[in-house]
Amino acid sequence: MDTSVLVIYTGGTIGMKQNSKTGALVPFDFSEIEKEVPELKKFKYKLDTHSFRNPIDSSDVKPEFWATIAKIIKNSYDLYDGFVILHGTDTMSYSASALSFMLENLSKPVIFTGSQLPIDSIRTDGKENILSAIEIAASRQNGKPVIPEVCIFFDYKLFRGNRTTKHSAEKFNAFRSYNYPALAEAGVEIKYNLPAIAKPESGKILKIHTEMDTSVIGLKIFPGINCDFIDNILNTKGLKGIIIETFGSGNTPTSEKFLSKFKTAIDKGLIALNISQCQAGSVEMERYETGILFKNTGVVCGKDMTFEAAITKLSFLLTNNKTVTGIKEDLQKSLRGEIS
Repeated sequence: MDTSVLVIYTGGTIGMKQNSKTGALVPFDFSEIEKEVPELKKFKYKLDTHSFRNPIDSSDVKPEFWATIAKIIKNSYDLYDGFVILHGTDTMSYSASALSFMLENLSKPVIFTGSQLPIDSIRTDGKENILSAIEIAASRQNGKPVIPEVCIFFDYKLFRGNRTTKHSAEKFNAFRSYNYPALAEAGVEIKYNLPAIAKPESGKILKIHTEMDTSVIGLKIFPGINCDFIDNILNTKGLKGIIIETFGSGNTPTSEKFLSKFKTAIDKGLIALNISQCQAGSVEMERYETGILFKNTGVVCGKDMTFEAAITKLSFLLTNNKTVTGIKEDLQKSLRGEIS
């Protein structure tokens, strides 16, 4: 049977064209994608497209949007060998991270891609990105998918989705994976980094999770941060979890006033996760006294998770793990390869 790939268009620059009258960028009819990328006809795969009825700017992404994608994949899972999701770049790392947690027992490729320039632009990066993403989604070795995980393909490189961060708003290499190597690189041939690719458990059936608890917030620590403002954040009604971006390997101010704010909130049941502001490296709270003091408040070590992975993972666990102890334990485990 022919290899089959479903291309899901959700919105973003890659699906935009310039209106001939106004000059503004507007979504085009994605069912006519072959007119813009005629090279698609050369693939020997079965290619189908599914376009969101109302494509959105990725800045408007919400958990309900992720749930819709998860359901599309679940409903089409037995019909296709791989999936390509066309998505705006601004929140692509959040979506790829979220889907990695929502798609449990995934054993097929789910490749996010997009572009920095519209598909009808002369210098668009969209054509190369979509063509290579489809080829990767269709790739098989010994009858099995080469890439059985959620990834982002951009500018000739394939990264594990929950390891990525958008680092540039103007360069074609918009994404980086600072703490995990690329899974593949596209040149004359696509070369796969096989040891770095996840190995799914055989015989497991895909299970999707469509609920995410958004009772979480992110807080970036900076010199001179006002402790009274922190207090207001920690006492926000309904707040269940907080991602704290700290200095270096997990360090924070050591004043009693600062530390007591967190200890009081954590003692009341708030889940606090410590990740580094540094793009590369890991939180190691026992390296310095400042980190040890913060650890003693009850904060959880986030190791080398990205902010995107941390916030979506915590939202996922708050729905799918009902105990505070269980959530804290799972935050420190690598569930989908998000932690080294």
